Amino acid sequence: MLLRAAFAGFVLTSLSLSVQAETIRVAIGTQDTTINCAAGGLLIRELGLLDKYLPRDGKYKDVTYDVQWKNFTSGAPLTNEMVAGKLDLGAMADFPGSFNGVAFEAAGKHSKFISVLSGSIQGSGNGIVVPSASKVQDISELKGKTISVPFASTSHGMLLRAVAAQGWDPLKDVNIIAQAPEVAGSALQANKIEAHADFVPFAELFPSRGFARKIYDGSQSGAPTFHGALVDEDYAKKYPEVVVAYLRASIEANQLLSADPEKYSELVEKVTGIEAQVNYLFYGPLGLQTRDLSWKPEYRQAVGTAIDTLKLLKKADRGLNLDTFIDDQYLRAAYKASGVDYSAQLANYAQQPLQANDALTGKPISDPRNVAQIWVRGEAKVRHYQSPESAFSALAQLKKDGKEIRAIYAQANDSGIKLLADQAWFATDAKGQLKAFLLQGQAQTFASAQGGKVLDFNSASSQAVASR
Repeated sequence: MLLRAAFAGFVLTSLSLSVQAETIRVAIGTQDTTINCAAGGLLIRELGLLDKYLPRDGKYKDVTYDVQWKNFTSGAPLTNEMVAGKLDLGAMADFPGSFNGVAFEAAGKHSKFISVLSGSIQGSGNGIVVPSASKVQDISELKGKTISVPFASTSHGMLLRAVAAQGWDPLKDVNIIAQAPEVAGSALQANKIEAHADFVPFAELFPSRGFARKIYDGSQSGAPTFHGALVDEDYAKKYPEVVVAYLRASIEANQLLSADPEKYSELVEKVTGIEAQVNYLFYGPLGLQTRDLSWKPEYRQAVGTAIDTLKLLKKADRGLNLDTFIDDQYLRAAYKASGVDYSAQLANYAQQPLQANDALTGKPISDPRNVAQIWVRGEAKVRHYQSPESAFSALAQLKKDGKEIRAIYAQANDSGIKLLADQAWFATDAKGQLKAFLLQGQAQTFASAQGGKVLDFNSASSQAVASR
């Protein structure tokens, strides 16, 4: 009798220990250098945000979490590991994210696209660059040229759309070759390629480092693009509260980026080596992309377009049901748990707002379309100016004072995207005021209509200083 009781007690103790010892893996694939994935990976990891939200009551009362992070330079290998069951969640762009869904289906499984992380309904973020010494000023001059691109990336989709918009045959009128951004950087510096198309942040990073010049921005295509997060459907069904916890961490990461873009631009530079001034192009107010996790119709459209392009490239022989592949139930639950109005965010299309005074005059900035900014090395915050003229006057004085300039920014007059001002073109309007543009041709069109003139950065700076 005593032996039987002891055995029963041993069994109960063993069962209790097995429950207490249950371990839930949370394996997340990140793309650290694809900086608009930061709110779905790098920031969550570096700031320990996930641990704040992981459930620890109810059925999760006694579990242990095994949180694993693995970094990738692109979406394709991340997808391979998700399909193989080595990762539970992953962050990637619309194009490779769509391929993720197709790859899961081909393996007899399913993945879910559960959130946006950062994006642009215009298409900004992808771009085409040429070597800095190239005479090419516009994509229309690339016919017959060699253009490299990371194959099966969101920038590949942009390039194909841009080529089609020129009326060109992508197999005959241009020579498109596969090249990762790490390889393309060296190729551009050695003039081994005539142009390179890439995703965030390389169309800005290469020009910032001085060996390339941006001649096409994805916003010219008008095709929405974004990066977002995916989850293995089986995992989401088994641990929905964990998926919601991950998305709550993403919401907080995005809020932190919005509140202090300079601080987190510095953190991303520390982790990735991508300069903070480049990160700020995306994270800062009036940036290239919005801080937005919501599933806007335009982002749903981007997934559909990506699937169609995959079929065209013969990377997929099947479609996906967008109504089931895109699943916002976890995101809506995360917004509710975080006390944020999802419906309001879904309806909000505004750029990250700028509320600041002109650093030169102290007066409130009233027109964000003409804003210019300067980041002085050693200063924690970017300085804001009402106009390029105001910024250029300040720039001249800063240089006299021996200050090192990290970056100067301007807003494109037509598209509204943030530009590296020293790479931009300027045109004067009918009142002689400076307006910034990405391309010389855009500036010329504006100047012709206004009776103004076209200026490069140095000429625009000199004119602004002389007129003060």
